[in-house]
Amino acid sequence: MVTTERQTETRTTWAIDPAHSTAEFAVRHMMVSTVRGHFKGISGVITLDEVDPSRSSVSVEIDASTIDTREPTRDNDLRSANFLEVEKFPTITFQSTKVEPTGSDKLRITGDLTIHGTTRQIAFDATYSGRSKTPYGTEVIGYEASTEISRKDFGLTWNMALETGGVLVGDSVKITLGVEAVKQD
Repeated sequence: MVTTERQTETRTTWAIDPAHSTAEFAVRHMMVSTVRGHFKGISGVITLDEVDPSRSSVSVEIDASTIDTREPTRDNDLRSANFLEVEKFPTITFQSTKVEPTGSDKLRITGDLTIHGTTRQIAFDATYSGRSKTPYGTEVIGYEASTEISRKDFGLTWNMALETGGVLVGDSVKITLGVEAVKQD
């Protein structure tokens, strides 16, 4: 006699709340300072398995045209063919392929990051930042995640040599996501 045990579904779905989430970056400028910016258009879905986090997944989409470094001329250049080429590549996406617990409230989320039409596997180090209910009864959850990439790996190679040595734009880009997601029924 063969018996089958019915498994209880332990996964829940959470929609990233664009009004309470951030996608930020930082890159060296002229070898002496760091320029920071963010994207206003972030959305996505977290499928969370609290019993077995390795069964969880994350999907994020960013509207590349919403880049903001507080300098309109630079933002327009970043949207141009010199950098993100948003007319041709309007979105930046991340799709997880693996989620691994790395400690109390910590995860390593590996997946495919696509920028400027180029996809590379990268890993975010993430920290669970809490869970709460809004005054309206909606359940929310939060995570902070960060990684560092080479912009050249994504075909973002424009640069300018400086008279004093070095280059105008650094290659290493630090990316930080601060996500608040709303539980879906």
